[in-house]
Amino acid sequence: MSAPAEIATVVQDSAAEARSRRSGGREARRALRAAPLADDVRPVRPGLEGGRYKPLVQNDLERIHEAVLTLLETVGFANAIPSCADVCVKAGAILGADGRLRFPRGLIEATIRKAARNFTLHGQDPRHDMLIQGTRVHYGTAGAAVHLVDVEKREYRESQLQDIYDAARLVDGLDNIHFFQRPMVPRDVPDPLAMDFNTLYACVMGTSKHVGTSFTVRENVAPALEMLYAIAGGEERFRARPFVSNSNCFVVPPMKFAEDACGVLEACVEGGIPILLLSAGQAGATAPAAIAGAVVQAVAEVLVGLVYVNALKPGHPAIFGTWPFVSDLRTGAMSGGSAEQALLTAACAQMAQFYDLPGGSAAGMADSKLPDIQSGFEKGITDVMAGLSGLNLVYESAGMHASLLGFCLESLIIDNDMLGYCQRCVRGIEVTDAALSIDTITEVCLNGPGHYLGNEQTLRLMQTEYFYPAVGDRFSPKEWNEKGKPDILARAIAEKKRVLAERFPRHVPKLLDDRLRATFGDLIKLPRSGMGL
Repeated sequence: MSAPAEIATVVQDSAAEARSRRSGGREARRALRAAPLADDVRPVRPGLEGGRYKPLVQNDLERIHEAVLTLLETVGFANAIPSCADVCVKAGAILGADGRLRFPRGLIEATIRKAARNFTLHGQDPRHDMLIQGTRVHYGTAGAAVHLVDVEKREYRESQLQDIYDAARLVDGLDNIHFFQRPMVPRDVPDPLAMDFNTLYACVMGTSKHVGTSFTVRENVAPALEMLYAIAGGEERFRARPFVSNSNCFVVPPMKFAEDACGVLEACVEGGIPILLLSAGQAGATAPAAIAGAVVQAVAEVLVGLVYVNALKPGHPAIFGTWPFVSDLRTGAMSGGSAEQALLTAACAQMAQFYDLPGGSAAGMADSKLPDIQSGFEKGITDVMAGLSGLNLVYESAGMHASLLGFCLESLIIDNDMLGYCQRCVRGIEVTDAALSIDTITEVCLNGPGHYLGNEQTLRLMQTEYFYPAVGDRFSPKEWNEKGKPDILARAIAEKKRVLAERFPRHVPKLLDDRLRATFGDLIKLPRSGMGL
């Protein structure tokens, strides 16, 4: 019997028969929900348009913009390396006797007009390409956690290279996490060159989604580019479809250039890698305690980065990465899961839209140390507000704990469900003639059984209008008791173990990996055994 017929039978049978058939009907509905859907009709999907939540009104946006222009003209930036100073001065910046670079408002406004927008961040697999445009929303990972959360032992240990690869291959199969930026530092690879290279290697081997990574110094970019060009099938192919972006903290707040990061930025622009221009001041510490002031400083800092990138190569893809963090002003500690963080992130999304620039910021950085109730409300609130604000790229949205100090593989699985909820909220409610349901209500009330359970509209929309969690618990108390009273963390642990035992991505063929290992020799530290080879 088909699922629709079985559901209709269950609805129309007597109460006793319905009770006897309830389990079968339930399983039929679950089977129907499990059937694959085309991407364009899934209830949630990458690039849904947000922008309904706006903490700032138009006058607020304009006042922030004016404050930014004033600061860049009068205060400017310190500590520019010579190459940075040279290209910025040639573009129209002014190097003062005090060594600070100042930026006339005409230069800032001209840069905004010519900056790249509406571009694609590519995956190795084109089905993971992300069009960064308008208020299209994508969720992903990021961070530099130094610990992995061992939830079974309830303890933290130092993160390792294998953990990065494992996180990448988990994300590779999680539909609601759209990109993978390095979330941890491999503490077992202390050499900076080996750390940078192997971090990137673990990421691009573990997932075919877009990857974000960082480099310590300029010199470490060259071997990474050699590897990326080889994986892409040549330099021109990578430049046409760059599947890696550089997360670049070119600024040391407040309003100073970071020497090593500037060298990295220049090498990545030259090599064809898109740049995430990242300003990460901490309100009350390295940024003003006033939330509006923290936004002003972050915008000012990132706009200088935009001038820098466009002075090097006009129109090079760059992401407006305003990432102001929050301090708990009682202690000075970072508070990534706070309501103030949610507001800051949403405001930064609005500023990116004010300039019509591709925007990226951070949310989901729970202060909680474990995937518990606190983690759930902190991540849910901050991630959904980021999505509702229309932020293009929501970094650090999954897996993160302890205000970026700890990363949890089980949380990736739980947060994938949570991000599905967030995206369903971002999608909102479509109001069409069909959705208003006049004919359906009329039929049910006048000619039907007085309920909608077996109705054609219900069956048609159950997959496309509604999101269903993978590990979240919607059992009745009776079912829950019969199944051994499982909780979400136990289910996530089991799912993590299953995936890591079975999923070893092969989008980079073994023969190509063999050539990489022959080329780079001992520089590659991730053992083949850890890759299922």
